Amino acid sequence: MKKIVIGLIVAAMALLVGIRSEGNAIIIYSSMEQFRGEELQKQLNEKFPDLHVMVMYVPTAKSAAKISVEKDQSDADIIVGLESSYMEKIKDQLADIKGRSTLDYLDGLRPEDHGNKYVTWERQAGAFIINTDVMKKHNLPIPHTYQDLLKQEYYNLIAMPDPKSSGTGYFFYKSLVNTMGEEKALDYIDQLEYYVKQFTESGSGPIKLLIQGEVGIGLGLTFQAVKQINEGSPFEIIYPPEGSPYSLTGTALMKHSADKEDVNKVFDFIINDFLVYDKEHFSPEIILKNQKITIPNYPDEIPYADMHGIEDINEKERLLDLWKY
Repeated sequence: MKKIVIGLIVAAMALLVGIRSEGNAIIIYSSMEQFRGEELQKQLNEKFPDLHVMVMYVPTAKSAAKISVEKDQSDADIIVGLESSYMEKIKDQLADIKGRSTLDYLDGLRPEDHGNKYVTWERQAGAFIINTDVMKKHNLPIPHTYQDLLKQEYYNLIAMPDPKSSGTGYFFYKSLVNTMGEEKALDYIDQLEYYVKQFTESGSGPIKLLIQGEVGIGLGLTFQAVKQINEGSPFEIIYPPEGSPYSLTGTALMKHSADKEDVNKVFDFIINDFLVYDKEHFSPEIILKNQKITIPNYPDEIPYADMHGIEDINEKERLLDLWKY
């Protein structure tokens, strides 16, 4: 067999060209953050030293678009961490995985709740992430509500992920629509845009700007903020009264790879072993029965927002058409 080559490839889609010419490579599209993908690569290397596995970072929207267009000609064998609305969109291209998961999921999050087409990978909760050093530097109070963000003193100090490229950005957008109503939410966003320094391409973009001190307020993910807090960043996590917006992500096996023995071995390891490791070390929000959060400084209770319709891909595409920025 070929010598194993397992290394995280953070690449543009053009780099996918020619991968299949290497022969029996197992291709994993990952929409997780780079540090999580690196750990997945490391563990695959240790578990399957005789296989040629490649974990490739592909942003959520690009991954879904590429798979939708290529269908059974897709390079991907396995998809990890793709937002559930996109999983619903590509369901016909996913293999049946009934009985493959050995984990005990909460009701509503089980594989059968997704038609046995994918397993729930994580719940991602959003929050206002505050760089308290930046706020002190400007002698500013910490915002606690969406309306607070429209105050003049926060001009150019806010970052938010772009809903058109980021699942995180979309769930903030959808939460506003659910709580305010569509018309008021769109009017609010028109006002908010004036104060936003940058709509970032990725969900982790606001965290990066917060780390650099370029903004003081980021609409971002709880688990990313906690990671930075535990590494010494002066961050504070604020949940607005409307609650924490969130979405679910999933992991699936492509139908065209369902009969490949090595791909199935890798898939089973990811959904039964690495998933548990990922919850214990990176993204710990509860999706399994008897799951415990062990990461220091993680909020004990998260007040989740009303996220009805978050998995409706038609609603998502309609709302994204209304997004101007």
